[in-house]
Amino acid sequence: MRDEQEVNRAIERYSDTVKRLCMIHLKNHADTEDIFQTVFLKYVLSSVSFESEEHEKAWFIRVTINACKDLLKNFFRTHTVALEEVMEQPALMPPDHREVLEAVLSLPAKYKEVVYLHYYEDYTVPEISGILGKNVNTIYTLLTRSRKMLREKLGGDGYEGQA
Repeated sequence: MRDEQEVNRAIERYSDTVKRLCMIHLKNHADTEDIFQTVFLKYVLSSVSFESEEHEKAWFIRVTINACKDLLKNFFRTHTVALEEVMEQPALMPPDHREVLEAVLSLPAKYKEVVYLHYYEDYTVPEISGILGKNVNTIYTLLTRSRKMLREKLGGDGYEGQA
C-alpha cells in the first residue's frame, strides 16, 4: 500500500489525464467520477514499482482504459440509456472545436484511443504501441484510418492536420 504523500502526488500529476480518458470513453460525468476513484484506489492498493514517470503514466492510462471498458461491458450499462448527454462541456467551446470533438467522440473506441493518445497526450506511435500492447504498424494503420474517417465526417481536407 502506498503512503499518502505518494498518492497525493499521483493524483496531482495524473488526475486530468484519467478524467479526460474517462470522458472520451464514457461520455458521462458520474461514470467518470466512479472510474476516477476506481483507478486511484487500484493505485493505492497496487504494489507495482515503476521504472520511470512515463512507465507510471502508461500504467494509469492502461488501467483507466481497462476500467472504462469493464464499465461499458456491464450488463446494466448495455441495456439502458443514459439520462445526460455528453455535449454539456463542448457547448462552451468554439463551434469548430466542438465539431472536431464530436467527430472524434463518434469514432469507434479503437480509433478514439489512438487519436486521443497521439493528438491530446502527445505520445509517439511507438509509445502508443507499448501502452496499448499493439504492433507499431497497427497503430499507424489505426491513425491513418481515423484521419480518413475524421476527414469524411468533417467535410474534406480543410481539417487535415487538425485531428
